[in-house]
Amino acid sequence: METLGLTSQPVGHYDFCRRYAQQCRARKGATAPLRLTPKIRHNMLRVNAAVNNTIHAATDDEIYGREEYWEYPDKAGSKMRGDCEDYVLLKQRELQKRGLPAAALLITVVRKPDGEAHAVLSVRTEDGDFILDNLRDEVLNWQETEYHYIKRQSIRHAGLWVGIAPRPALKPGIMQAKSGKAANAGSLASTRAITRP
Repeated sequence: METLGLTSQPVGHYDFCRRYAQQCRARKGATAPLRLTPKIRHNMLRVNAAVNNTIHAATDDEIYGREEYWEYPDKAGSKMRGDCEDYVLLKQRELQKRGLPAAALLITVVRKPDGEAHAVLSVRTEDGDFILDNLRDEVLNWQETEYHYIKRQSIRHAGLWVGIAPRPALKPGIMQAKSGKAANAGSLASTRAITRP
């Protein structure tokens, strides 16, 4: 995913950063894409599906009485409820707990084909950027999704956002990986999708 210069921070993320300043600082350490190992691949699939199946979809207005409010779903009361940004925040936190570096886990704003704004989590790997989405359990390469990519968090500073350049044409001949068959990084080098068995 090619990024452009700095752009505006989403209003909901700005408010989130005021409440969780430690989550919105300059990142320390390496910012290189991850090597997509079987363990990382497994963690991506597991966290994406677990969060998708745990949270009950609800709008910010239904939960907080506000149009836009980014929050960890486990802070939303007795039920795990949230909208797309809240799913992303929880996935980001859970993958960091499993040892994935913050610079590889970027909140990303897209537009769905119907024009509605939506948030997903981009995981930067040497094999491309993969998307964890509350609308599907499979993990897809960003180029394989139907979205128009707008902006995402900077790899160097969690409180800054960068624009995303239009994506290039998808190269033909790339096949989908099955989780039971792609046991090493070499077999993942030519894949776009990661799915559960």
